[in-house]
Amino acid sequence: MGQWTSLELIGLALDVVAAVAVLLWLYWARRRLAADTAHAREQAAQILASAEREAEGRRKEAELAGKERAHVLLVDAERASRDMQDAARTAEQHAAEQLRAASERTATLLQREQDLARRLDDLQRRQTSVGDLERQARDTVARADARHAEALLELQRVASLTADEARAELVRHLEHDARRDAAHLVKRLETEAREQAAAKARQLITEAIQRSAAEHAIETTVSVVDLPSDDMKGRIIGREGRNIRALEQATGVELIVDDTPGAIILSSFDPFRREVARASIERLITDGRIHPARIEEVVEKVKAELEDTVRRDGEAAAFELGLHDVHPELLRLMGRLRYRTSYGQNVLSHSKEVAFLAGVMARELGLDAHVSVRAAFLHDIGKAVDRDMEGTHLAIGLDLLRKHGERPPVIDAVAAHHMDIDWPSLEAMIVQAADAISAARPGARRDILESYVKRLEKLEDIADGFKGVSKSFALQAGREIRILVHSEQVSDEDAVWLSKDIARRIENELEYPGQIKVTVIRETRAVEIAR
Repeated sequence: MGQWTSLELIGLALDVVAAVAVLLWLYWARRRLAADTAHAREQAAQILASAEREAEGRRKEAELAGKERAHVLLVDAERASRDMQDAARTAEQHAAEQLRAASERTATLLQREQDLARRLDDLQRRQTSVGDLERQARDTVARADARHAEALLELQRVASLTADEARAELVRHLEHDARRDAAHLVKRLETEAREQAAAKARQLITEAIQRSAAEHAIETTVSVVDLPSDDMKGRIIGREGRNIRALEQATGVELIVDDTPGAIILSSFDPFRREVARASIERLITDGRIHPARIEEVVEKVKAELEDTVRRDGEAAAFELGLHDVHPELLRLMGRLRYRTSYGQNVLSHSKEVAFLAGVMARELGLDAHVSVRAAFLHDIGKAVDRDMEGTHLAIGLDLLRKHGERPPVIDAVAAHHMDIDWPSLEAMIVQAADAISAARPGARRDILESYVKRLEKLEDIADGFKGVSKSFALQAGREIRILVHSEQVSDEDAVWLSKDIARRIENELEYPGQIKVTVIRETRAVEIAR
């Protein structure tokens, strides 16, 4: 009993350890609670200080805003006071002006009243004078009637004529004199009317021409393509000239590559071909790929794009003249006239000018300006296709207008613009006069160029008339004609005889200076597609 067992000692040790641990934990917890309390007090003090600062800032801001608001209200009140003072001064000035105006009107009315009183007195005096004059006039008339009766009786006694016979004789003499005077008057009035009409017509035409004031430039038969460098000439010519031959065959235009630095000359009487060739060459130069296959591809693409361009040109010309209901096909054909000339005059420009002149003259004369402008604009539309169809440009144009639903007044005016028929209307006369004015203007046309173009057209027509000919192009100002034939229809031997036959027919049917070289080209192509 007096001694402790080992288990009891272990239990006692554990109790002591537990007691010490509890004491340590209580000490740590007390220290932690004291630290947290101090930290909380510090945070509370910081929050309180921050709240005080924020409250002080807001108080100052509110005070500043109140001062600004008070200043704004004070400024507004002063402005309103000034405005009211200005309005009061303006009202006072207006009232003073009205008072002055009323005073002036009162003075004016008083003056008019005095004038009216004076005029009334004058009228009364004049009325009295008029009454006296009327009495004197009646007395004078009575005396004159009595003397007239006495003179009439004396005249009858001397002339042995009654009053009716004398009256008839007098009327006969007066009628004769009146007829003579009327004839002279009519003759004088007719002469004056002719002179005035001629002067009026000259004035009207002069005003129309002055208001038009169109510029004219004779179309040439050559175009120039600028090159970025002289090295490009060799690429355009190609190996052994294959590229230049491909261009000439595809476009029908002669390419002149000479010593001119940085330029190639395109020669053709057809402006449409020259434009196709020019645009194609410029596109090939930009692209850089120049070979026969690419040349043909570019030429076909340029032709398609140029067709769209001519359609837009026709629409723009019609819009410029105020014509908004023309058939699209007619507009396309009018656009093609941009690349057609008549005696060197651009036909589209000529058509617009004629339409403008006709419209001005029709409006001045009080005629139907719409019919005049429309007929004048479309009068040469047949020239857009007369190289591809049989017949004159007038007959072809009339067929086109009827086909696309143009009204009879327009068609009649177009039919009479060359005076092939009598003028059906005054509008037709206006169209014919405007066409003559545009064509006769100095510098507008050149006969030599037109005869030259007709000779080249005839040269191509002769070649196209032979069997197997695909297409032909007159080159070198008509000194050479180059003919492409279908290889399956014309053999090499036939090509030789074809060139001789064409040359013989040209000799018989065409007059030309010098000689013409006939070149027949037969080309065979084999095409296959790899799939």
